[in-house]
Amino acid sequence: MTRIFIVCEGQTEEKFVKDALAPFFHPLFLYLTPLLISTSKGHKGGGLTYERVKNFILSKLREDKTAFVTTFFDYYALNNDFPSFNEAQSKNDLYAKITHLEEAFLGDISQSLEEDLTYTKRFFPHIQPHEFESLLFSDIDKIVLGDAEWIDNIKLKEALQAITKEFENPELINNSKETSPSHRLESILNYKKVFHGAKIAKSIGIENIRSKCKHFQKLCQTISNLSEFKYD
Repeated sequence: MTRIFIVCEGQTEEKFVKDALAPFFHPLFLYLTPLLISTSKGHKGGGLTYERVKNFILSKLREDKTAFVTTFFDYYALNNDFPSFNEAQSKNDLYAKITHLEEAFLGDISQSLEEDLTYTKRFFPHIQPHEFESLLFSDIDKIVLGDAEWIDNIKLKEALQAITKEFENPELINNSKETSPSHRLESILNYKKVFHGAKIAKSIGIENIRSKCKHFQKLCQTISNLSEFKYD
């Protein structure tokens, strides 16, 4: 049994991991547990400064020396105090930006754990381009099945299909307050992130999403590879 903690940006990602991603990996004896970071008294998730994220991850790695730790943070609205954030912005390719951020993130955590390299082998950051809702655009038919009020509305479906035709893959659906995947869904549908997000993703299926979203596929492959991990 291999355990993987996934530090999530918010409740939407937490529910996605719990309801859709974790059950997918159970047959491989990989046990995924979503975690949220406390951001204020009685509140978890959202508003994640890098200092808060770093302290949480370091604490988790030191506290549990047999589990792996990764993240599920959106690139959209990522706090600009993450390592090498400004340098990443100079890159034109979205995936190059994400890779640069993840490498800098891993490097900073590793540097802080240099007293024991086994810690760093158990951490692999994931930053989702552009946000969790990008994954939902893998299957428009499943999105419109996500709520009884959407099912028979042809105009809603056509509006969503028009968006997917603009982009090479769902992860490229872009990065502004007006055009991010979640804001597009909210403007076209009465989309509620926590209520609809995981439900739609589960309906689409992890394999289907992996086939459309290459950075998410990379995360899933890294997790799958842990099924071969042997503890000393």
